[in-house]
Amino acid sequence: MVPIKARSLIALVLFGSLYGLPVIAADSASTSEDKKPPAPATPPKAEAIPLEELRLLVEIFHKLKTDYVEELSDKQLLDGAIKGLVSGLDPHSTYLDETAYQELQEGTAGEFGGLGIEVGTEGGFLKVISPIDDTPASRAGIKAGDTIVKLDKTPVRGISLDDAIKRMRGKAGEPISVTIVRDGEEKPLELTLIRDIIKIRSVRGRLLEPGYGYLRISNFQSRTGEDLVKQIEQLKTEAKGPIKGMILDLRNNPGGVVGAAVAVSDAFLESGKIVYAEGRSPDTKFEYEAKAPDLIAGAPLIVLVNEGSASASEIVAGALQDQHRALIMGRRTFGKGSVQTILPMSNKAAIKITTARYFTPSGRSIQAEGIKPDVVIDKLRVADVGADEGQFIKEAELDRHLSNPTKGKEKAPEPAPDESGNREQKTAMAKADYEIYEALNLLKGMALLQARTSASK
Repeated sequence: MVPIKARSLIALVLFGSLYGLPVIAADSASTSEDKKPPAPATPPKAEAIPLEELRLLVEIFHKLKTDYVEELSDKQLLDGAIKGLVSGLDPHSTYLDETAYQELQEGTAGEFGGLGIEVGTEGGFLKVISPIDDTPASRAGIKAGDTIVKLDKTPVRGISLDDAIKRMRGKAGEPISVTIVRDGEEKPLELTLIRDIIKIRSVRGRLLEPGYGYLRISNFQSRTGEDLVKQIEQLKTEAKGPIKGMILDLRNNPGGVVGAAVAVSDAFLESGKIVYAEGRSPDTKFEYEAKAPDLIAGAPLIVLVNEGSASASEIVAGALQDQHRALIMGRRTFGKGSVQTILPMSNKAAIKITTARYFTPSGRSIQAEGIKPDVVIDKLRVADVGADEGQFIKEAELDRHLSNPTKGKEKAPEPAPDESGNREQKTAMAKADYEIYEALNLLKGMALLQARTSASK
């Protein structure tokens, strides 16, 4: 299967990497100079220029220029005005100066310097959307939902998101102190992280048990769809046969490129709508349809999500849920149902603004609602699993119990593949990641039911 490519837009349409992480744009961008649209039959009505409001802006500019305690350059004032103009629209719109825009473009390679953490703003503080796998943030134990209150012991309340991100970035090997507030902890936690070169490998996979695969997508990059296809083929080879069931882990996945989300959804669908978007401009409207084949041939599929699953992750979960292709398991997702577009400016800067809302195949908008799982799993930590079978009494041990009249006359059904498995291995899995453990148990039940249903036809 060749992953579907996002069509060219006038600007680069992005679905994710909510805050701070350089994101990967759609395949190509065109400007109005590349292709001029035909002239409309009726010229659009020109909007009146808000002269009074502009006069006030100029007056404020002049006052700041002459009366502020320190001398300010025109560039400082204008950059501040633009940032306020854009960032005041919604949490995902922002002004990218030349440096920030360059960093975003460099991040399209999936490699950048920093801590590996997705953050947003809430109440003047930094809110952790999710740590990225195998980064200083994840290794230090930072979790989705943590609130960052200090960076290098300097309070972050009130500083802009861009400034906070710049503080967290730096050369590999340089330490930074991060103070966080976490629900359930009596006092703030101070962690020391060592900055590193963040190389994002968006797709990982392994076999949990013979025939049962696990795929982890940490974020959606331009090559995620292709990497997913390769990983599935590798799991098939390792399984030495067809895949009996698959777990797709999108927990703490902050999003990324819409084309990658479409490709991942399409990997498990034969046909039908995946996602569509509606905005004011015709260039922001799009719709994607799935094409055969389903790479795991209809085998049971479970998608793991949580409060850190956002944007492109929600596109995948919503598409597979609406198409009744997968069981969604975990906790309600972040709820970002909007599309951001990168618009380059003449000064080598850019603005990222919200240009559309996207909808799942059934027409649901998940904006500020999120995807509700079919099976909810609360945050739990397993201390131990299993029980001592010796403490239970069975019917066969009761005095004068009735004999079994069919014993030895009929062939007993084959036990489930894991029934005689390694209990210690299962206990370790449950302790390490209870949600994967529960998903695997449910997946095996789905596979068994599917096999019996097929056999009875």
